[in-house]
Amino acid sequence: QVQLVESGGGLVQPGDSLRLSCAASGSGFSFDVMGWYRQAPGKQRELVASFPLRGSTVYAESVKGRFTISRGNAKNTVYLQMSSLKPEDTAVYYCYGRFAIQNYWGQGTQVTVSS
Repeated sequence: QVQLVESGGGLVQPGDSLRLSCAASGSGFSFDVMGWYRQAPGKQRELVASFPLRGSTVYAESVKGRFTISRGNAKNTVYLQMSSLKPEDTAVYYCYGRFAIQNYWGQGTQVTVSS
């Protein structure tokens, strides 16, 4: 069974930085794409950033220049470096991986940006 586990969320102040990590286990394949979505209270889940094995990274307009996605050397790991955090970045952040037409999701990690 494939499992994705996120870590690194927490409570930070505006302007702070935070790094999210995600590692998958139980797969015998490498995800074609890994990335991060987020969901704020009362809002739909939205794409934050994605990193395909082939192709270019994609970022939401709201995080361009502040967030950086990267994939680790270990298979099926992905990171999200978040800088200059704003209160509007507050959300549950979900890691995902896609192989063929199947998406796999982590349980989510809370990021709260508040003074």
